[in-house]
Amino acid sequence: MASRGRRTAPLLPAALLLGCLTAPGLAQDHPAPSRPALKAASPARPAAPDPAFEAARAAFEALPEAERKAIQDALVWTGDFNAVVSGAFGRRTYDALTAYRTRAGGPDPLDPRERAALLAAGEAAKAAARFRIATDPASGAVMGVPERLLSKHSALQAGTRWQSADGRVTLETRAFPPGTETLDHLFDEATAPRPNRKVTYRLRRPDSLVVTAETGPGLSYIRYDAGSQGVRGFLIGYDRALAPEVGRMVIAVANAFEPFPAAVAAAPAKPAAGVPSATAAPLPLRGPAELAEGAGTGLAVAPGRVLIASAVLEGCAAPRIGQTPVRVLATDPSGLALLEASGAPAPARVVVRPDPLAAEETLIALAPGADGVQAAPATAVTGGVIVPLQPGGAGAPVLDRSGRLVGLVARYPAAPRRVAGIVPPGRLALVPAKAVAAFLAGQGIAEAKPRPDGGPGALAPALVAIACR
Repeated sequence: MASRGRRTAPLLPAALLLGCLTAPGLAQDHPAPSRPALKAASPARPAAPDPAFEAARAAFEALPEAERKAIQDALVWTGDFNAVVSGAFGRRTYDALTAYRTRAGGPDPLDPRERAALLAAGEAAKAAARFRIATDPASGAVMGVPERLLSKHSALQAGTRWQSADGRVTLETRAFPPGTETLDHLFDEATAPRPNRKVTYRLRRPDSLVVTAETGPGLSYIRYDAGSQGVRGFLIGYDRALAPEVGRMVIAVANAFEPFPAAVAAAPAKPAAGVPSATAAPLPLRGPAELAEGAGTGLAVAPGRVLIASAVLEGCAAPRIGQTPVRVLATDPSGLALLEASGAPAPARVVVRPDPLAAEETLIALAPGADGVQAAPATAVTGGVIVPLQPGGAGAPVLDRSGRLVGLVARYPAAPRRVAGIVPPGRLALVPAKAVAAFLAGQGIAEAKPRPDGGPGALAPALVAIACR
C-alpha cells in the first residue's frame, strides 16, 4: 500500500480512532468552539461554567508541562485517553480523568497521592507491553513499538516490519527518498475503492495524511508525513477482535511517531518501569540486571534470606536466583517459604499494613521482568486482587500507595489466558500481610517501622526472580 503498483495486507484500527484523528497524529485536546448565534438580535446564552471541569483545569495546568504530558501518557495506557499527548487541558483530558477515577473508585486522580497511582498504572501497562521508543534504522523515523506483542522483526526494502507471533497484528514503516513518492499518490492509493474495504476516515494536509479503513475482520491505520528528507510513515493493523486490548497501543504508537527527528537529537530513552513516590516524582524501579521472567518472585527480607510464596516451589525441585542455587529453610501452611540465598540483594524493610483493605482500594504489585522491576496497578477484591501480572508473578508483593505490604500473590495460573501475547488483568489470591508478619517473626525477622521516605519503590531493589532448573 506504500509504494506504486504494490499492495500490502490490510492493517489496523479504524473504529477505535475514527473521529479523533488529525494529522500529524490524533485529535488535539481543547474544548470545541461554540457556534455563533443564528440571529444577531437574540444571541445564544453562553453555557454556564462547569465547576468540576474548571477545577480540574486549574489543578492540571498548575503542574509542570512534563508532568501534564506524563499524566496524559498514563491515561493512554490505562485505556482512557485517545488524543495527542500535548500537555494541554481540554474535554478529552477531563473525560479521561473522570473515566479513570470512576473505574479506580478513588478520589481526584490529580491529587498528589492519586496522581502517583495513576502514573504507576501507566508505567506498569507500558512495561508489560515492553513499549520501546527508538529510531528505526531502516526509515530514520522515531518509533514506539510494543515488543512483547510484536515479537517478530524483519527488514523490508524501504522500512521495517514488526508482527505478533500469530500474525494478527502488523506494524510497518516506510521511507521514500526525495522525489521518489508523493503524498498525493499515497493518498489516492490508500483511499481508492477496493472490494471488501471501507475507508472510514481520511485526512489530507499539505505535509501529511491519515487514512483508516475496515477490510473484513481487519482494521487499518495509515499515516505519512512529507519533508525535505522525503516521505516517511507507518502502517499498522490487526484483527478487530483484538481491538479492546491492542487499541491503546495503537494510540501510543501514533503519539510516539516522529518522522523527521532532529539529526543532533539522540534516540529517546526508554522510561524505567516504576512507581512514582507520594510526591508524584517518578521513582525508577530498576532491579539487578539479571532480572527476567521466572517461576516466581522473591523478596529479600534479611541478609541471605528471601521470602517467596510456597506455590513457587511446586514442581520446582532446584530453585535458583540467576545461576545460583538456593535452599529452602522453612515453609508455612499459610502459603509462604523462606529461602537461603547467598547471592540475594540487600534486604528490604518490610512494613506490614495492620488495617484491612477497603473494597476496590487501589494497590500496586511489584514483580521482576525482562526489563527490570515492573509495577502493576491492582484493585482490592474479597480474598485477593485484580491485577495484570505476567508469568512469574507468584510471590509478588502487593502494596498500598504508601508502600505498606498488604500481602503476597499466593500463586499464578499454570496456563494463563493471553490476549495478543499479554496476560490481561485477572483475580489472584493473596497471602495476607498478617500471615507474612507472623511467619517472618517466627523466623526471627522483625517487622520494620514505617519511614517517611518510604513508598512503593522502596522494595524494588530487594526483588529477585526465582527460576527452576
